[in-house]
Amino acid sequence: MPHYVSLMRWTSQGLAGLPGWRERVEEGERIIEAAGGSLISVYVTLGRYDVVEIFEAPDDETAAEILLKLQRFGAEHTETLRAFTRDEADAIVRRL
Repeated sequence: MPHYVSLMRWTSQGLAGLPGWRERVEEGERIIEAAGGSLISVYVTLGRYDVVEIFEAPDDETAAEILLKLQRFGAEHTETLRAFTRDEADAIVRRL
């Protein structure tokens, strides 16, 4: 199943709602699972991004749907990357 890495920056609304952050993560996990994916991990980070979230989804279209549902609350801005596992990358490189 494809992996996605979401780099997130909290908005002012997201910062104001930090006491409810754990519930937002749990709601996000339910949204991901309802779409057929799974939340792999969530990290609060230092630097340019406040949170890094790694999840799986069946395909890019489903990942986009998940992200749109998550962003509707306006708590963060996201940049999402499609990530390839080592095995997937090896298969791609072997075809070169």
